[in-house]
Amino acid sequence: MDTVQHPSATWEAVSNGIVFYRRQQLYTLPGKLPNIADYLIAGCKNGGPIGMCPIQLSRICRMRGALALMRDTSKLVALGRGGPTFTKSQIQVYSPAGEGLLLFSWDQGRIVRFGWTFDERLVVLNEEGVYRLYDLQGDYQQFSLGNEAAELGIIDARIHENGLVALTGSLTLLEVKDWEGGRPLALANPGISEPPHSWAVIPPDQSISRHVEVLLSVDATILAVDNLESADQRVARGPFLHVSPSPNGKFLALLTFSGLLWVVSSDFQRELVVLDTATVGAEGPVNQVEWCGNDAVLVTWNDLASLILPSRDNLAGETLRYLYFGATFVVTEADGARVIGQDVCDFIQKVPGKFALWYFSQVNFDMLRTVSSVSIFHPGSTSSSAILFAAWESFIQRSPKADENIRSIRSDLAAAVNECIDAAGHEWDPHWQRKLLSAAKFGWGFLDLYNPTDFIAMGQALKVLNAVRFYEIGIPLTYSEYQYVSPAHLINRLTSRNLHLLAIRVSSFLSLKPDVVLKHWASVKIARSKSSAVDGEDDEVCRLIVDKFEQLGGGEVSYADISRRAWEVGRTGLATKLLDHETRASDQVPLLLTMKEDKLALVKAVDSGDTDLVYHVLLHLHKRLPLGSFFKLIEDGGDQLAPASKLLQVYAREQNREMLRDFYYSDDRRVESATLALDEAAQMTDPHAVMTAVNAAEKFFSEDKDRPFEAKMMNESVRLLALQQQYEKDSDGKVKFFGQSVSETIRTCISNSMSKKADRVKSEFKVPDKRFWYLKLHALTAMRDFDALDAFARSRRSPIGYEAFVRHLVEAGHLKQAASYVMRCDGPKRVGLYVLCEDWRSAGRECKERGDKKGME
Repeated sequence: MDTVQHPSATWEAVSNGIVFYRRQQLYTLPGKLPNIADYLIAGCKNGGPIGMCPIQLSRICRMRGALALMRDTSKLVALGRGGPTFTKSQIQVYSPAGEGLLLFSWDQGRIVRFGWTFDERLVVLNEEGVYRLYDLQGDYQQFSLGNEAAELGIIDARIHENGLVALTGSLTLLEVKDWEGGRPLALANPGISEPPHSWAVIPPDQSISRHVEVLLSVDATILAVDNLESADQRVARGPFLHVSPSPNGKFLALLTFSGLLWVVSSDFQRELVVLDTATVGAEGPVNQVEWCGNDAVLVTWNDLASLILPSRDNLAGETLRYLYFGATFVVTEADGARVIGQDVCDFIQKVPGKFALWYFSQVNFDMLRTVSSVSIFHPGSTSSSAILFAAWESFIQRSPKADENIRSIRSDLAAAVNECIDAAGHEWDPHWQRKLLSAAKFGWGFLDLYNPTDFIAMGQALKVLNAVRFYEIGIPLTYSEYQYVSPAHLINRLTSRNLHLLAIRVSSFLSLKPDVVLKHWASVKIARSKSSAVDGEDDEVCRLIVDKFEQLGGGEVSYADISRRAWEVGRTGLATKLLDHETRASDQVPLLLTMKEDKLALVKAVDSGDTDLVYHVLLHLHKRLPLGSFFKLIEDGGDQLAPASKLLQVYAREQNREMLRDFYYSDDRRVESATLALDEAAQMTDPHAVMTAVNAAEKFFSEDKDRPFEAKMMNESVRLLALQQQYEKDSDGKVKFFGQSVSETIRTCISNSMSKKADRVKSEFKVPDKRFWYLKLHALTAMRDFDALDAFARSRRSPIGYEAFVRHLVEAGHLKQAASYVMRCDGPKRVGLYVLCEDWRSAGRECKERGDKKGME
């Protein structure tokens, strides 16, 4: 016989036994918390922490999620009572098991509202519109709602996991999206003249429009406000003391000042429950109206929590009563509700199952089916999963009834196995988890083909869940929440509590990379050692981190993030040492630039062989450093930074010639500077600018003792350009000379009948006679001025001979004119030249005169 209580022992039935609810005691909290009735409270969803603070506030802040408590100083507190004590202006955060996680002081004015983000950061908003986000280490980020909010003041706010909505002193609404410190957005003006009686927010991920929706209880109606409009829902039951949306945003629970509970769809089209809470039998005012999953509403008083569900018979609904000692605080979860009492932390939920999603929208009770946990443990159940569980129990008792049971459900055996696996996920007691998984394993042994993936995944999930539910950890996640938040998110939550050993074991068990855990551990290690940094400690901390990363991370963990953390806390030496172990230059270099380790960053970029990374460093340094320091850094690098120097020149030549000029000048590169000046001159059109550039090139060449020839050439180029300018001026700009070579200048002069100017160019630039005769021959031929050509040929003996005349005229197609110069050529060549000019008669005569019979033939 099992000594462990049967799961169904705590079930309570509603709807004639179709649906069951249970209250699971998660932790006992004797003496761990003060009287929570005296404190303002906020709680974090998904099994998050809890907390308190004795701050002067007007009323209890109702929020879901870790629980943060703040003292309500409007109530008296007895001296000498049990439980922790607080000093003024302190906020303390607890785990759901009552273990202290964080204690910090608040000195930023009166707190208007505080709540929790999805990643378990505590948001504290004051009346001046300043809000802080505290992590569980006590570090915070501070943001503001802006100057206008500070001037008007904030009178109330609602905080959800991914943002907040604040009500200003002018009764307008401001929305903060995400938690990145962005500028708040103004919602539509609700047009109210006094603060609402109560109000609530439907987050964007739960509203139909995917924008935040604010519900304000004004007079007898509800105003729905979003970023576009304010719409009157034309409700006549108000005013309402409590407005509470369901976790999925589809339903609302509203409590009037007279104590009437009204549950309605969020579009106010379907009325689901109308109940006078006075009939419950509670005394005193209602403390909270919260949801238990999406299926029921939990209304609390001092000493009593009443669960209200829809009824198949009337709108009054059905109720379940749970008694407590003293006040309670309820945190709504997606699949239930956490109830924190003075001495206990409970979880109330509908007995779950794979298909047991009993939303209020499913009003047809006859269609409800009992599955998973209910189908297995319900007394008298004949479902296939219940029979499989009974078969397994018979098997371990060596009863032959096991075989009979298996045979009876042979056709539904696979479904029964799956139901047992699913039911195991929703049980809190490891004893029943093991039993259900053993029954599933027993059942699949009779199946020919079965994929055990779900079984393995469930076993892993339960092992992780049982570990984090342990009171020293205090994260009471349900299996549904575990699937929703993901294992990676759970590991982040463990690291935020500094539970690195458990986090690394969970990561290893689930085959997840340990990077996140190791980086967080290293960051904490650095932060804790920063105040006592002494000589040699950097080496010791670096060695510890590197050893741990190599041992647990397989050498694949990036050191860049850890190095950045070390630099942020002022450990520059440690940051540099850690960064030396980073194998990816793309991670090293940006941080080195941030640390202003300029040369090292450039060296790492060059060594990586990544030209884009080198360019990134060069442009960053060029922008940040004085030009002289930038160039000196590259020059002092020698051969090690030579590739960076070449890349800089390539970039500057294409994008920034001025920088390239300065670089050459600073590095005393005279030849390169001269070449750059000539290159620029070739692209210029203004004569004065061209001459200035050439003069600069002459100056640079003259300063290099190995370049006298180039300096002389530059000097002659300037003289030629000046002469060409003069010739253009003499021709009234009709003839273009500027930029031509000496030979082209002579040719242009001859072509434009400027013989004297051509002679001057020849004289000044010492053009050889042979080149001058060739130039004049070509120019006169091109002009077809054969008389001038003949006069030129007769002017003196040709230094190039006359065969050149013949051949050039033949090439130009002037055969007759070419033949007239053959007689001036050497005798042995005349026959061939006449033939070239196609003057056969003269060729024959020349052969006859020379007695050349072979040539005659």
